[in-house]
Amino acid sequence: MISLKSKLLLFSLSIILLYLPPVFSSAGDRSEEFQTCVNTCFSTECSQDSTLPLYLRFFSWTCEDNCKYNCIHKITNEAISQNKEIVQYYGKWPFHRLFGIQEPASVMFSILNGYVHYRYLPLLKRNIPDSYYMKKFYIFYAYIGINSWIWSTVYHSRDFPLTERLDYYSAGLSILYSLFYGVLRIFQIRNIQRTSIWAIICISAYIAHVSYLHFIKFDYGYNILANVIVGMSNNALWISWSISHWYKRPDDAWKPIVGIILILCAMSLEIFDFPPWWGILDAHALWHASTIYLIAYWYNFLLEDARIESFRESKGKKIDK
Repeated sequence: MISLKSKLLLFSLSIILLYLPPVFSSAGDRSEEFQTCVNTCFSTECSQDSTLPLYLRFFSWTCEDNCKYNCIHKITNEAISQNKEIVQYYGKWPFHRLFGIQEPASVMFSILNGYVHYRYLPLLKRNIPDSYYMKKFYIFYAYIGINSWIWSTVYHSRDFPLTERLDYYSAGLSILYSLFYGVLRIFQIRNIQRTSIWAIICISAYIAHVSYLHFIKFDYGYNILANVIVGMSNNALWISWSISHWYKRPDDAWKPIVGIILILCAMSLEIFDFPPWWGILDAHALWHASTIYLIAYWYNFLLEDARIESFRESKGKKIDK
């Protein structure tokens, strides 16, 4: 059996892997063959009269970008035919674009992840009693999730500094908000004043975090550390809750721990990085595919937990009367 300490260590390593900074220079784009190919293409193809197709211009492809893309795949195809190693370019594997979309598999899976959040919105509204204190926070969690996956979709569609930052900021917001409502739920905070104080702390921390990254320095190491601390804290709280409720709620107290183990297994895909199959499906895309089920798994737990808790609270009120 894996110890609790080992699980937390694995979780922290997985979060670090998830938020490792992109590499802006790789062996592929530094090679003389690539540089020569791009320079030749640019001098011959990128005249003032050259115009890219509309679908490429829609995703802000330039003639130079297009030259780099064509050279990457020209060299990669030659490497495959000669059984040579496939290398990265600008910190990314060579993906086949689709109608101008850089990473079509990750885009598709990001959309599906966002759809799961969208799909559970009416279930949260319909199946959780209005009297249950956590209902509004779970509903807002769904909106936070939709926002996060929208920016993931945008970022994987076209990788620019702005789309990268918006993806990072929204992912960080999602992690922090999970800790926010987790604290409210686990510690049974039902007082508006205490909730407001905790909300102010979280909002202030998020504003300070994003302001530092945006206006002072986009520090990948600091961003990794911040997300590790928040993610570790949230998961440690849910593991503690599961252990303390193991005998009180044997039917579902184990679910948060299983969820954490499943997400660790999914994140391990990031460790085994490999060139994309068929130029489309890589480890990161598979990670996004695996979270589709995990999001639904967590929502089902929250719905069941809300049902149990709201029944207990209503029963307690009747007893008090």
